[in-house]
Amino acid sequence: MLADREQEEAFQRFLRRVDDIAELVQGLNSTDPGVKEKATAEAEKRLHDQENSKEEESKTVVDRTVINTQASDVANAEAVNADGFLAILEKDAKERAKRRKRNEHLANALKEKGNDAFRKGDYVIAIQRYTEGLEILKDKQELYTNRAQAYLKMQEYEKAINDCEWALKSRQCYEKILQIDPQKESLFKDCMNEVNLEEKRMKDEERAMKEVESGKLAALSIKELLQKLDRPDQNILYYIGGIRLLTGAIKDCTEQTLFRTNNGFSILKDNEVLRRGFCAERKNAAEVDLSVSLLFLWQAVCTGNEENQRLLLTYPDVNAQLPKLLSSGVLEIQKQTLALISLYSENENGRRLLVRHQDLTKWLQILMMLVNSTDARASSAMNILSNLTEEERFKTQCRLMLSTSVLPLFAQLLTSVKLVNQAALARCIGIMGNLCADVVIRMQMAKCKECWQACLKLVDECFDVGTPKYQECLFAVLGLMMNLLLESNGIIQHFAVDISGKCMSLLREKDGRIVTRAIGVLSRILPASLSAVEEAVKGGVVKKMIKFLKAGGQIASNYGIKTLSICTRSNRQAQEDLVKSDKKFSVLMKLLESENEIIVGNAAFCLGQCLVVPGAATSLLNSNVVMILLKHAGGDATRTSVQENAAIALGKLCVAEPRHIVQLRKLNGLAILNSSMKYVHST
Repeated sequence: MLADREQEEAFQRFLRRVDDIAELVQGLNSTDPGVKEKATAEAEKRLHDQENSKEEESKTVVDRTVINTQASDVANAEAVNADGFLAILEKDAKERAKRRKRNEHLANALKEKGNDAFRKGDYVIAIQRYTEGLEILKDKQELYTNRAQAYLKMQEYEKAINDCEWALKSRQCYEKILQIDPQKESLFKDCMNEVNLEEKRMKDEERAMKEVESGKLAALSIKELLQKLDRPDQNILYYIGGIRLLTGAIKDCTEQTLFRTNNGFSILKDNEVLRRGFCAERKNAAEVDLSVSLLFLWQAVCTGNEENQRLLLTYPDVNAQLPKLLSSGVLEIQKQTLALISLYSENENGRRLLVRHQDLTKWLQILMMLVNSTDARASSAMNILSNLTEEERFKTQCRLMLSTSVLPLFAQLLTSVKLVNQAALARCIGIMGNLCADVVIRMQMAKCKECWQACLKLVDECFDVGTPKYQECLFAVLGLMMNLLLESNGIIQHFAVDISGKCMSLLREKDGRIVTRAIGVLSRILPASLSAVEEAVKGGVVKKMIKFLKAGGQIASNYGIKTLSICTRSNRQAQEDLVKSDKKFSVLMKLLESENEIIVGNAAFCLGQCLVVPGAATSLLNSNVVMILLKHAGGDATRTSVQENAAIALGKLCVAEPRHIVQLRKLNGLAILNSSMKYVHST
């Protein structure tokens, strides 16, 4: 090992000399006489120095003499032969790459030996192995951070800080990456997050060690309690009592850190009584008490501590038991498991830890089942689910179990609205609606016949009851239906008449939120079926929409005018109903001056469809409709569809009532009218 290090040092000196010689050769070949003269003088000096040092060179060890002789040969040759020097330099570079690869392997082996010593508590040997690794490979970052942890254990804080400062220079590297390639922002964010967490961890451990060194009783008690829990083969009640005392002793970040640095997370791994009781499938009373006590302890050590959260999930027994505890039939175990998982779901890093270390494919189903709970578990479960839906990887995992497990359960919950926790069910429906932002999930749900049947049954039951606690479920399910209706398939067409009929009934509701969403569903379901349009028109949908449009409201107006445009496009009765309900088109005229171009476009479309009704165009003679339509058709609108709809309406207006052409001439709008005729002929 020592000989290898000496050889490496000699080789590094050789490389530095090669760099110097390369610079010298560049000077000798320079076109600048001054630079060339200076380089020549330097070359002569080096040759003279080498002659004088021959006697000293002969006293060096054999390996070093060989290397130094090569360097001398290079110096002599390259003073006169730049091409030869470059060839040797290329060879040296290849040799250096091979050596780097070999050194990487050796450094990794030493790092593992150091890690093994660290786990055994032999920090002196751990530091020695990490140091040996750094002597072989000086830029291996993890060796610095690992050695810093060992220094902290030895209470050598200054050395630990020095190692941390070197390792955390990687922050500058990440920032440089972002400057070069801004597209790597996500990578940069992840890297910087890791760096920030590492900085926090090291500072916490430094502060905790200082408190131990100062003799602070609270800090010392953590170590003492963990030592007592480390006693093997004690009665399970002994361990339960110790865990409770330990939980009570953890007050802040310092105690949390000391729990970690004193191997607190290994109590399950190293204690067979604890591990067996915690992992038991059918737990007796003492094992239930033990599990609950451990869950309380982990909440205490993980609250606000991301490093502890990470470590807890890396322990196999904990990782494997979490889903089982989550679906436990024991109320208190389930309650405390939910509380622990909530700590993770409430922040971005915690959610990523769950997604990274847990198979969450069954979590949607497990948490959704808690809607049946009448206590705080239902609310906790929905909070966790709501937070997890912010993670794209969670949505991806949900796809796997959706059709086979989740949707049948969801449909069952929807049809049991009177038997479950209504507030939790409303949130659950909203969560499913949010998951529909994922196209794959939305397509699966939109094709589920049972899901649509359950939605319709819930609408019936909530509408019949009419009490506030059911209103939230009704509001949520209408939102879900709106999201699903972004898809188009045979199942939706099959249910179109039923869906539109339910929405027509809901227009009598006093809750404006529900009415608005019912109109929204109508605007999306009617295009799926001509039969649904006919039934809606027979049910007085046009008159109802005019009534809501008169009341105003941006969202309701958007849905309402879209519903009218769908009905008037294909149904003559709808056209006639609109002319009767909107005298002189006062509602449509108002909508034509809206700042919302979607509303303007649909209003122009409706107007154009209704102008085929006898007398409709004549009723607009004394209005400024020509000027408004001309403004939109002439290019004021940014949407092409708005321009086209306005042009079509303008053309139909002049065809149905030629006297409008007089107004058009006054506004110099004949050119626009001529242009609009192609739209008229194509309709």
